[in-house]
Amino acid sequence: MKNALVLGASGGMGFATVMELIKRGIKVTAFARSNSKLEKLFAAYPEVTIYSGDVFNKRDLEEAVKHKNIIFHAINLPYPEWESKLVPLTENIIRAAKIAKAKLAVVDNIYAYGKSESLVVETQVKQPHTKKGKLRLQAEKCIKNSGVSYVITHFPDFYGPHAENTQLNYTLRSVVQNKRAWFIGNPAIAREHLFTLDGAKALVELSLRDDAYGQNWNIPASHPISGNELITQIRELTEFKKKVSIVTTNLLRFLGIYDRQMREFVEMQYINEQPVILSGEKYTKWIGPLPKTPYKEGLKITIEAYKNQFYSKM
Repeated sequence: MKNALVLGASGGMGFATVMELIKRGIKVTAFARSNSKLEKLFAAYPEVTIYSGDVFNKRDLEEAVKHKNIIFHAINLPYPEWESKLVPLTENIIRAAKIAKAKLAVVDNIYAYGKSESLVVETQVKQPHTKKGKLRLQAEKCIKNSGVSYVITHFPDFYGPHAENTQLNYTLRSVVQNKRAWFIGNPAIAREHLFTLDGAKALVELSLRDDAYGQNWNIPASHPISGNELITQIRELTEFKKKVSIVTTNLLRFLGIYDRQMREFVEMQYINEQPVILSGEKYTKWIGPLPKTPYKEGLKITIEAYKNQFYSKM
């Protein structure tokens, strides 16, 4: 790989992927809509070319992908836009990859797997039962039928610097600002939260291996952890004393009356009641040990990033 394009570079996994590529000495173009966000994140890195554009504008995408060997797709659309935009977005990226004759490395989630009572392996038949899971599977099939060389990586819910739309970061933002905080889901149930910098390491490692292409890869977190354990660690790191309230499914339904984003969260709450846990056996066997930052260390890094973000505005 000589030159990479990261789509969604201002988001959690996009940012982490850019930073991992920099570490490996790979030239990278960071693509997102907001030029100001890109400048704030990457202006200090001469090895990063900033490109602000609209991924739905074919000309913007074609220009950005010129002379690139690989496209990292880390765009995370807001839930309300999935139905109208997820598949067209995927088709635009496929088209750009074909024009540039570039490979494609995709950041995907666990929704297409649907419910599962055992560790999820890559060979498991995908039977999504939610609207979002079905859309994810449709986008995946578009990629697999495109003729583009691809790596599709399935991750659990993220947390980390700039991962703004994740459940755990939703809690951390309020904690750092010393506001009343909320935790989404049953805090007694253990589920996976993947540190973005670990996810990026695994993603980039796969993208550098020719034999990883044409396959799906599951990248689990270091281990499942309960909300209660996370809240305890967060309090230890921040000395946060205020109450952490629990967002139940019924509360989301109520909030959804007034807020479509909250309404769209409701159908995904099965993950907080019957967690989907990924098996990393395939990655470990083919590639080696998975990156596994301890939760307390990952939380500390994320909290520090929020402190820098908030204090810089004061």
